[in-house]
Amino acid sequence: MTQTLAIANQKGGVGKTTTCVNLAASLVSNGRRVLLVDLDPQGNATVGAGLDKDAVAASNYELLMAEASAEAVRQQGLKAGFDVLPANGDLTAAEVGLMEIDAGREKRLQSALAPLREQYDHILIDCPPALNILTVNAFVAADKVLIPIQCEYYALEGLTALLNTIRRVQQTVNPALEIEGLVRTMFDGRNNLANQVGAQLLEHFPGQVYRTQIPRNVRLAEAPSHGMPVLQYDRSSRGAVAYMALASELLRRQQEGAVKSGETA
Repeated sequence: MTQTLAIANQKGGVGKTTTCVNLAASLVSNGRRVLLVDLDPQGNATVGAGLDKDAVAASNYELLMAEASAEAVRQQGLKAGFDVLPANGDLTAAEVGLMEIDAGREKRLQSALAPLREQYDHILIDCPPALNILTVNAFVAADKVLIPIQCEYYALEGLTALLNTIRRVQQTVNPALEIEGLVRTMFDGRNNLANQVGAQLLEHFPGQVYRTQIPRNVRLAEAPSHGMPVLQYDRSSRGAVAYMALASELLRRQQEGAVKSGETA
């Protein structure tokens, strides 16, 4: 069964795109079929998957404006090992275009992805660093939301706004939406504040904080400039090992959830 996961945090610079690209590559390494959907006009996930964002014939702008199908937009990330629905600066215009649509604007991505869903085990959506109509489209299309969070004070403040947006989507257009969990990124265990914030997350979100912590790592920062996930750039690096562990933990949670659902049924 396909799992569609929105990777979101309205705060920029928390490792959201890094998590999306490297989790996708790590899932592929586990034998999963993966589609990455880049919903950020910066197009960083597209570049990180080894594609030239400015050279694609069609992007997610055309997809959301119903000018091209997902099949027509889809690209193969040959270096990364997963498929990509790419983004570039054109996607900024989609924010304006979607707001001018009266009915169903929040369901455009969900409808566009429907023909592709059964072709993949996982669909990962890289959301923009904002709580806008693009992010709402991601939440409507998703089964769950994965939240990368840097362990600092301001990150906790922003988390409240994100959770409120998720709650509103649950109450209106996607009642089945769930929070998959929180992932501590850029983590430095030598930093007292990081440990304190990490402890608060564990206290306030019991069972939802992933055990895997993504460390600050030079190889993780270097890999996008080479157009590849860190798993291909330096498989033995701490960053690559951490994302492989994150993928394993995600798959284990998914399997446990399926077992529980079977027991409930």
